Amino acid sequence: MTVAASPAQTHHLPSLALRRFAWGVLAYFIAVILWGGLVRATGSGAGCGDHWPLCNGTVIQHSARIDTMIEFTHRMTSGLSFFSVVALLWWTFARTVRGHLARIAAVAAVAFTLIEAALGAFLVKLGLTAQSQSPLRAPYLALHLTNTLLLLAALTLTAHLLSRRTGYLRGWVRFKAPFGAIASVVVVLIVGVTGSLAALGDTLFPASSLGEALSQDFSATSAWLVRWRWTHPTVAVVASIFLVWSLVRAAQRSTHWDNRGLSALVLILLAAQYALGVLDVVFLAPVWLQIAHLLGADLLWVALVVLVARLTLEPVDGAGQT
Repeated sequence: MTVAASPAQTHHLPSLALRRFAWGVLAYFIAVILWGGLVRATGSGAGCGDHWPLCNGTVIQHSARIDTMIEFTHRMTSGLSFFSVVALLWWTFARTVRGHLARIAAVAAVAFTLIEAALGAFLVKLGLTAQSQSPLRAPYLALHLTNTLLLLAALTLTAHLLSRRTGYLRGWVRFKAPFGAIASVVVVLIVGVTGSLAALGDTLFPASSLGEALSQDFSATSAWLVRWRWTHPTVAVVASIFLVWSLVRAAQRSTHWDNRGLSALVLILLAAQYALGVLDVVFLAPVWLQIAHLLGADLLWVALVVLVARLTLEPVDGAGQT
């Protein structure tokens, strides 16, 4: 049964413009992440040399190469993303009441954005771009992706909490932490990290045929990143079993919201990721397919974060429905 929000609660709701802006900032960040994936997949990370934040020591690029244009565009869009998340933070604090949970999420989003910028700068200054095979590159990339996913989670929570009609103030929620919900986020995070390393192996050590790629995976002479690639689908299969089990329980569990539709969406996105992963292997990871796979992963992550927020941050008894 849906209970209408009280007039006092409705008075505290953020404006429609702020809610749309929050979801728009999330969409923009996903676009920036996809362009960053293009930078990695095309080996354009060294397009601006080892200069940061300038590109090749200048602001304006004249007769720039393709890799320079790709990297420079990524830097420009990343810079705009910082201003957009700061604007989101200011607007959230200006238009929400004290104790609004979206404020915490917005602060976290700004913090993760600053860390993301620092990681990107060190990536360039340390030369861990393009075809670099430095032993530091893989763990650094794993750290970078972890921060990226946490940043997306913070932005998703900001938009979701701003969109709630009830259960958005600290005193209006009860924190429930079912093992399945929290663990689902962790396992998807692990799958994402292994996937980023597999993608790096595809970029640095491309194969000319499917047979060659499979033989590389189990050859003692292959680089460890290549021999590591099989762990991604293996971890993904194990994680999906646990994730499906958690989603079925979420759909059946009686909560403030009806989670069946959102759980079904997560399952559909999960199935799409498997399909894209198989195509990635069969067609030897072309750039466009890598970007599509990354987009699917981001959408899956966003949907899962919203579902977990519904399961773990429930409005107190008598609160209305989103």
